[in-house]
Amino acid sequence: MKCLLIASESAEVLFHWSDLEYRQNVQEKYGVSQEEGEGLPAFEDILSTLFAPIIISCSTLEDSYTSFTTENNHIYVLHQFDECLYIAVNGDGEEKEDDLRRKMYVLKKMIEVMFGMVTLSGNLLRKELRPQDTAQRARLWKYLQGLLETYSLLRENDQSFLVEAVERLIHPQLCELCIEFLERRLVQQLNSSVERAGEEVLHAFVLVHTKLLAFYSSRNASILTPSDLLALIVMAQNMYPNNIELDDTSPEDVESTSGSGPESFYTPEPSPSSRGSSSSGELLNKAGRGETPVFEFVDPEIQMAEDSLHTLEINPPDPASPRRVFLEVSHKDGLYPMMPHSMYCLSLWPGITLVLLTKIPTSAVAMSVYKYLEDFDKLEKRLHEGQGGPASARSPLNMQDIRSKMDKFIKALGPSDLQSAQLQNVWAEFKSRAFARAGSGFNKDLIPWCKNMKTQLCGIYRQCFLTDSLSADVTQRLSAGLQERAQAMVREKLVDWKDFLLVKSKRNITMVSYLEDFPGLVHFICVDRSTGQMIAPSLSITERTTSELGKGPVANYIKNKVWALVRTTRRYLQKGYSTVTLRDGDFYFCYFLWFENETGYKLQPVDIPVLADDSPPIGMLACDYYNRLLRYYSKNHKGETVKCYELLTVHLGVIPTEIILQHCRQLASKLWEPSRNPLL
Repeated sequence: MKCLLIASESAEVLFHWSDLEYRQNVQEKYGVSQEEGEGLPAFEDILSTLFAPIIISCSTLEDSYTSFTTENNHIYVLHQFDECLYIAVNGDGEEKEDDLRRKMYVLKKMIEVMFGMVTLSGNLLRKELRPQDTAQRARLWKYLQGLLETYSLLRENDQSFLVEAVERLIHPQLCELCIEFLERRLVQQLNSSVERAGEEVLHAFVLVHTKLLAFYSSRNASILTPSDLLALIVMAQNMYPNNIELDDTSPEDVESTSGSGPESFYTPEPSPSSRGSSSSGELLNKAGRGETPVFEFVDPEIQMAEDSLHTLEINPPDPASPRRVFLEVSHKDGLYPMMPHSMYCLSLWPGITLVLLTKIPTSAVAMSVYKYLEDFDKLEKRLHEGQGGPASARSPLNMQDIRSKMDKFIKALGPSDLQSAQLQNVWAEFKSRAFARAGSGFNKDLIPWCKNMKTQLCGIYRQCFLTDSLSADVTQRLSAGLQERAQAMVREKLVDWKDFLLVKSKRNITMVSYLEDFPGLVHFICVDRSTGQMIAPSLSITERTTSELGKGPVANYIKNKVWALVRTTRRYLQKGYSTVTLRDGDFYFCYFLWFENETGYKLQPVDIPVLADDSPPIGMLACDYYNRLLRYYSKNHKGETVKCYELLTVHLGVIPTEIILQHCRQLASKLWEPSRNPLL
């Protein structure tokens, strides 16, 4: 019983996702209220009617609510992001308020990665999320629903998405070999090729399922943030999802099923009508019994309806077509969020993927747009507060300089298209009001024109990096031949390691190597929040594989305890606690958060800020809480590099407390030794 909805202030559904149980429940309730003989309306219209009172109350009440629970124990969590209202619902008790809030923030993050600065304009974002063309809307919503389901699956089963940090495969020699190959052969050859159409490969990395085998960034590249990298891993997993049966097979089985040929996709034919015709399952059964299956003609109108449904299905991903993604870039003059890149996701074998991130030739336009958006946002705040307000003191503006640069920017764009002409007209009107003698000058009357300028700038950004990328500008990408050569090069390099990597991804680190030094230790997770990387023993919970924790049920029990521990520690961290120890039945849990300088010296603890209950979720994917925490702590350590670490441990309850605390200290110092993991 799960649902997630994005709606406009007028109760228009901009996106929705729900599971089968929720859809059936809503349709049954709605069907009771329908008059006899009337058919059910579209599910989207049902949701709009159902949520309209909540949406309208949120937009009209000054002090609106952020969550509530109904009489039947359905939890509703709401959050207003600019002009879009996000509503998450759970009715089966599997998710708490924190889980629903995290899901909303993750969806917002994925939308930002997909649409970039268009998300800063409510009007343009509504057009992107709800295209006029029904087939295009269905494809977009299907893709977003897939991302949401992929994330939910990873968060339920993958430790790296539980703690929101990247996990690397621990094999220093192979990792070093791959990084060297990516640097000296792959990226160098791609960037020197004439077939790259002006694009430059900035980042190249190899994923084995969700684990990072090798990552290389060119000298001109900015650091890829953990938040963006986790979002890209979700997108890669959504494009090439894990095959559960393949994951549980032995290396010999993998060899027989993981050929290097291109993947094939099969879409079954539409099933015949249930009225007077056999189902496909019955036909197969008859054929299996040796009977001759009887085929009957289908009503043409029904066939036409089923054919039209097929047009709404998402086609298999075309590896040659890159996906436009918008990522944070660190430049010498500051941070630039949501800068355009092209993402090429190339499958090497099932479970092993090569990802290339390229800089597109017109990316300088995006940096200019962001600067001007920032300038007009500052100006708008100053006009709201008046000249003596705090915004004026914090961010002084040279409007004459902005005027000169904006004139040059618009001239460089040229008036060749409608969007540029609209920007030019709005800018001319802004100048006449702000700078001309007869104009009103810089007062509150200029606020609507600041908003209008921001909308027009977002429109230019949309045209350059979203509209054009989907239509005429198909030549601005790495050629299909160049992508195939890159794929072949990496396959050739890793072909002897393929089966080892697939097994290694499931058994990256085992507890065996730690039990001798730490008797009684059941599990641990250690996270370097400065780099967004984590180390943890593998948790295998399937019946077909055996680990130190035993087979399926025992390992699953430990897994559930670990997942519950992470949720508990986040609640305490939200309240300002950096250390948590608690006993739960036969187990003793510990959690520590601490800071170190670059030499490894542990720094003095400080009081961590207490967060409100409806604050953004603690993590690194949707909202980088730890980056803000590091900035907060670094205020008292100027000129010093500060690092943040977390350690979660699970011990047997019979181990004395003083021994457990000693284990935690030794484990923390041992895990990040340079000699042990030189590439982490």
